[in-house]
Amino acid sequence: MSTTASPPSVADVVAELDRCYPPAWAEEWDRVGLVLGEPTDPVRRVYGTVDVVPETVAEALAAGADLIVAHHPLLLRGVSSVAPTTWKGRIVHDLIRAGVALYVAHTNADVAAPGVSDALAARFGLTGLRPLQPSAPASASAGGGRGIGRVGELPAPLTLAALTGRAAAVLPATVWGVRAGGDPARIVRTLAVSGGSGDGFLAAATAAGADAFLTSDLRHHPAGEHLAAGGPALLDAAHWATERPWLDDVAAHLRAGFGVETVVSDLDTDPWTVHAAAPAWTTRSPDREG
Repeated sequence: MSTTASPPSVADVVAELDRCYPPAWAEEWDRVGLVLGEPTDPVRRVYGTVDVVPETVAEALAAGADLIVAHHPLLLRGVSSVAPTTWKGRIVHDLIRAGVALYVAHTNADVAAPGVSDALAARFGLTGLRPLQPSAPASASAGGGRGIGRVGELPAPLTLAALTGRAAAVLPATVWGVRAGGDPARIVRTLAVSGGSGDGFLAAATAAGADAFLTSDLRHHPAGEHLAAGGPALLDAAHWATERPWLDDVAAHLRAGFGVETVVSDLDTDPWTVHAAAPAWTTRSPDREG
């Protein structure tokens, strides 16, 4: 990969992204790689986004992007039609008509090193990083420090309450914000992080010896049972906010390697748009329900 006077092609950029995030590393159910676009078309401007939705596509078109790099697949499940009467079909039509390519790196970017969770860990200054759940020895992504999530040491110990405030400050802002479970005074030295939905890795956070685990999409019962069993404190941030930092790394890599312009979207695509705190909120223990 090198910067040249002529712009790289879609195929050139895709080859580099595939090198960083090989499609073979993706989960079997996932759909990653080049979704649409002419391989020979030139790429002068790359637009990065977590979600491919009408609002981010409009932003990409307005920015004059030639290639969209997204984290979440537009077409994850099988389709029999991309008619423009549906919002996904309309996106496909609009991108093809505008000559804009679309590339997706999803679970293959989650396990990469560096990948989604490395960028999240960097927001907290974590050091001594190791995978929260290393890739299975027989998997295509085995070795090289790859796997889901990261565990590392904070620059200085923080209480859970202070760490929650820090998370709200260093992560992209959302209406959801950051909520936490556990003793607010608990001291956190070792923090586990995992971009995206993470309550499937609660046991891994406990096994890793983390004092706290930051992720998103935590559900009531798994979280409550985890805390009741004495597991690490929990911090639950918006899904979009935990994955958005990775796009900065992708943009910097492509900018340095190809000399292309990059635009990373800060358009909040978290579906929750209104938040109201209880007027008489007080710290209490989590509900215990069988």
